[in-house]
Amino acid sequence: MNSDRRQNNTGGPRRTISRRTFTALGAGTIATGLAGCIGGSSGALSGDGETDTGASEDDDEIVVVASFFTFFDFARQIADGTPVVIENLVPTGLHGHGWEPDPSIQRAITDADAFIHVGPDFQPWADRAIETLEDETKETQLINVREGVELIPLADSLDRDEEGVGQERGRDPHFWLDPERAKQSVENIVEGLASIAPDHEEAFRENAAALRSDLETLDAEWQAIVDAAERDVVFLAAHNAFAYLADRYGVTIEPLVVNLAANGDVRPADMRRAQETIAENDIQHIGAAVFEPIRSARQLLEQTDVKAYYPVTPYAGTAESWVERGWGYLDIARNINMPTLRILLGVDDPASIDFVDYGRNFEP
Repeated sequence: MNSDRRQNNTGGPRRTISRRTFTALGAGTIATGLAGCIGGSSGALSGDGETDTGASEDDDEIVVVASFFTFFDFARQIADGTPVVIENLVPTGLHGHGWEPDPSIQRAITDADAFIHVGPDFQPWADRAIETLEDETKETQLINVREGVELIPLADSLDRDEEGVGQERGRDPHFWLDPERAKQSVENIVEGLASIAPDHEEAFRENAAALRSDLETLDAEWQAIVDAAERDVVFLAAHNAFAYLADRYGVTIEPLVVNLAANGDVRPADMRRAQETIAENDIQHIGAAVFEPIRSARQLLEQTDVKAYYPVTPYAGTAESWVERGWGYLDIARNINMPTLRILLGVDDPASIDFVDYGRNFEP
C-alpha cells in the first residue's frame, strides 16, 4: 500500500461511522461549510436534489469526503450500491481550487474515514487539512487521485508566479479534462475505497469498469468533434485550465488568463492579447467560463467581431441547476463543453444547438 496515497495513521483497526453519527458530530458546526454542498451520495442524485446512497439505512456507512467535484462524482459512481457515502466538501456554485473553507471543513475531514484530494500544491486548503491530519495523528485515509498520472508541462506563456504542481512544480494539474488520464484517477479511487471497505471491493471494481468504459466513449466523442472541425484555434474567456483537451486532441485552445488560478484577475495585457487572437483567427464565437466573471466575455463581444459566447467549465464545480438535473462529469461534458466546442470549432451552427442549462452566473 502506497503511504502517500492511502494512510492509516493509527496503525490500528479501521472504524466505520454511521451517517447518523457523522451528522451528529457536525450538527451546528459543519452546517455552514456544507450548506451549499451536494448531499452525500455514492449513487445518483434524484430529480428533487436528494441523494441515494444505494445502501439500506441499517447498514453501517463509511463516510468519504472529496475536495473536488470531478472526483466526488467519480467516487460516488464507484461506491454505488455499497454503504460507502461520498460527500463533496466544496459548496455548490463555487470553483474547486479558488475556495477557502471555514474551520468546520477540517472537522468534516477529520471525522471522515477517507479524504479524496487532487495531490499536493493544487488546493492550498486541502494541503493544510492533510498537514493537520498528520499533526493530530488522525486515522482518516488519504486518497490522492493524481497518483501515477503523467502531467504535461506548463505552457511557456504561464506567469512564473505560478509554478504548477508535480515534479519541481512545473506541471499542469488539470489532467481530468483528458478522459484517458481521468481513468487513472478512477483506479486510485478504487484502491483507496477498497482499502477502507474491503468487503465491497468487487462492487467497486465492477462500477469502476463501467465508469472507465464511459470515459473511453467520451474520449471517442471528443475525437469525433475535433476530426470534424473546420477551425483549429479556439478562444476561451477563462483561466488556463483546458490545456489537456488541446494536448489530447491536437487543437489550439487560447485562454484569456494564462495563469492557472480562476481568480478573475484579468489584466489589460490579457484583453489586448485576446483581441489580437480573435482578429488574427477571424473568431466569431468564444467560450466563457461558467464559474468565472462574465464581464470579460461581454467586453470582447462589444470590442471585437465576436458575435456570441457559450459556456465552458473545467468540471471544478457544479451549479445548483446541474445538481437538480443529476448531472455529473459526463453529463456536464455532453451538455456544456461539447456543444460549445462544436460551435467554436465550426462543426455546428450555433442556431442548431439548444443549451438545456447554461449553469450558474452565466447569461448568454
